[in-house]
Amino acid sequence: MMSRLKLAHLAVPATVTPMTPTAFSRRHFLATMLATAAAPAVLRAASPNEKLNVAIIGCGGRGAGNLGEIAASENIVALCDVNERNLDAAAARHPAARKFTDFRRLFDDAKSFDAVAVSTAEHTHAFATLPALKLGKHVYCEKPLTHSIWEARVIRDATRQAKVATQMGTQIHATANYRRIVELVQSGAIGKVHEVHVWVSRAWGWQAAEDAKKHNDIVSVRERPTGSSPVPAGVNWDLWLGPAPERPFNEVYFPGPKWYRWWDFGSGTMSDLGSHWNDLPFWALNLDTPQTITASGPPPHPELAPASMSATYRYAARGNRPALELTWHQGESKPRIWKDRGIPQWGDGCLFIGDQGMLLGDYGKLILLPEDKFKDFKRPEPSIPESLGHHKEWIHACKTGAPTTCNFEYAAALTEANHLGNVAYRTGRVIDWDSVKLEARGVPEAAQIIHRQYRPGWSLVG
Repeated sequence: MMSRLKLAHLAVPATVTPMTPTAFSRRHFLATMLATAAAPAVLRAASPNEKLNVAIIGCGGRGAGNLGEIAASENIVALCDVNERNLDAAAARHPAARKFTDFRRLFDDAKSFDAVAVSTAEHTHAFATLPALKLGKHVYCEKPLTHSIWEARVIRDATRQAKVATQMGTQIHATANYRRIVELVQSGAIGKVHEVHVWVSRAWGWQAAEDAKKHNDIVSVRERPTGSSPVPAGVNWDLWLGPAPERPFNEVYFPGPKWYRWWDFGSGTMSDLGSHWNDLPFWALNLDTPQTITASGPPPHPELAPASMSATYRYAARGNRPALELTWHQGESKPRIWKDRGIPQWGDGCLFIGDQGMLLGDYGKLILLPEDKFKDFKRPEPSIPESLGHHKEWIHACKTGAPTTCNFEYAAALTEANHLGNVAYRTGRVIDWDSVKLEARGVPEAAQIIHRQYRPGWSLVG
């Protein structure tokens, strides 16, 4: 049984192995997914027809969407939210579910549920996810999986011990278009890939007010507010802050997604949309730990993530995969080939550059370039199994032990890589990454970003 005051103990080994995401080609799909998913234990359901009892942590925003997906087929037995308005709205649809404002109290009666869906703000993801894993519960967690690199390792290691069904909320991963892109890349349609560019046009973050208006930002702010605002009725601000440093309430932080541009609560566009967009090359190229990471953009702000920036990851050659560079662009940053109009001017995209051509894709479409070269190209037959649906896949795994495609082993590796882009940007240094020691070699100031300090009363260990 969990302590009523703090989370269960999880010691992080002094030496940990690098995270290696799974590949999903026809030849390796089932074998690798079964290995990384670690054959999740079936906790309650005797058959796929028996319903799970699910606890929902975070009922508004994405939480409301996740709740709707899960409730379509399963029993909702517990609801938790620091905002009574969200909690009451969810309870009206699920009146038999117990209500909580503090997720730590929810785990005091863990026998009443089989699985947990976590949709809190990013800075509390690990704190809601870890006790569920320690108690042997299946977990679905919104992206990004954690707020820091160290937390990603903690969750990964706990998942390996728990052997339950896990899934990070990267819903685009379940789409058919991503599967077709992965098949083309892995079949060698454009040869060996040595360069990748990912770009998104969203520019929410630290920027001038006129730029915020141009990019339809939801709040234009350049500094931490000096004053405070009345806390909205029914909102427990202290619980919402959780492990983050204490500060007065202000409407620039709450409700979501305002919080995600503040370093204390989120990690900006990089880890948010990066969870969706960098997922594609991570999957298609079976990426592992990057060797070095560099970043560029406006001077780092101590409080706010940038609106525009770029980060370049260099990966070593492995097996038949050559050494390659992956560059992330957001906001005003775009690849040179895009600026030179060497490719279609998509607002968001992922460009794979191989030694025999290029592949440009996004959430719903793809194109092989140059088009003249590929006009008679015959695409390979689909080989990656279609998803049941992102939430359905997780539910099925909870009941049967089948693999999921965004399990926490894969999600932790992707999350770590995304966060490394921010580490490089915030320190302004080249990150020579030691994946075993979780250290940026020669950059001691990175340590406080890799493993943040928590507010007294909040801990992931002890």
